[in-house]
Amino acid sequence: MTINTDEKQASILLVDDEATNIKLLVRLLQNVGYSNIVSTQDSRQVLALFEQHHSDLVLLDLNMPYMDGYEVMAQLKAAARDDMPTILMLTAQHAQEYKIQALDNGAIDYVTKPFDSNELLSRVNNLLKVHMAQKLVRYRNEVLEQMVQERTKELHDTRLQVVRRLGRAAEYRDNETGLHIIRMSKVSALLGKAAGMNNYDCDLLLNAAPMHDIGKIGIADNILLKPGKFEPDEWKIMQTHSQIGADILSGDDDSDLMKMAYQIALTHHEKWNGKGYPNGLSGEDIPLVGRVCALADVFDALTSVRPYKKAWSVEDSVNLIKEERGEHFEPQLVDYFLELLPEIVTIKEKYAEPE
Repeated sequence: MTINTDEKQASILLVDDEATNIKLLVRLLQNVGYSNIVSTQDSRQVLALFEQHHSDLVLLDLNMPYMDGYEVMAQLKAAARDDMPTILMLTAQHAQEYKIQALDNGAIDYVTKPFDSNELLSRVNNLLKVHMAQKLVRYRNEVLEQMVQERTKELHDTRLQVVRRLGRAAEYRDNETGLHIIRMSKVSALLGKAAGMNNYDCDLLLNAAPMHDIGKIGIADNILLKPGKFEPDEWKIMQTHSQIGADILSGDDDSDLMKMAYQIALTHHEKWNGKGYPNGLSGEDIPLVGRVCALADVFDALTSVRPYKKAWSVEDSVNLIKEERGEHFEPQLVDYFLELLPEIVTIKEKYAEPE
């Protein structure tokens, strides 16, 4: 996209209830090369003509039927916002108070009739030079803003890709498809929304939740992939993955995403009753995102095949979650979970593990 900054190609709108004045102005402007000229004798048509032709300069009479020049300026100001045309008031009113009122209400210049043709053309030329320069600055600022937004989005998307791949790296060790983190993160976002999180935070949650088990990278295969029950010392080692994950994700205080991922990694195994790990937090001392991810993670783990168990049915999994209401899980979140169950099951089926 380019923008025309040639003053001679500028869109000029003439507004005067006298036909002879319009004809005089058109001839005067055309004689010096202005070609994009529109005119009206009806002040009620000004707004529509401005919006149709994107007028750069309006030569506006003051005293007209239907709407005077002040009313026309007010209408243009309300409609144009940041794209207000330059207004040159052209009137037979010589009194100082008219001039001041016109300038106060949006006119950039004020010329009284009868006017000197050369003076008028000089004023038109100068006003258009300034207007077109300002138009160019606005255009360049818009292009720059668009470039900044595109670059910011690119950086945002790149960071999300890194985040997702980090989560996938940990998940790959005991679930090669990586579909668990997709299901778990989508269910987490659903629950977060139900719990009152705003759209921005829900988006963060969707993209931070995949890193909940990043600490598994630090757990030895003979423990992580053990098909049977852990021995007490093995279970203690397995529990360290929460703190390992938090340590991996710590230190980036400038990123809302990484701060939330840190909270989730550290607290998604805490329990509402205080009997979870690693810090034995209870109730609302557990961050909301940790409480949400705990529920989403357990449901998906229950309904998925693991080295040490077969997949549970949705019904059996829901029954266990109901039993753990107020124990492992926040009661209100369990209620939201039950309300959202049809959507949660849809996510489970859509991102099911391949047979």
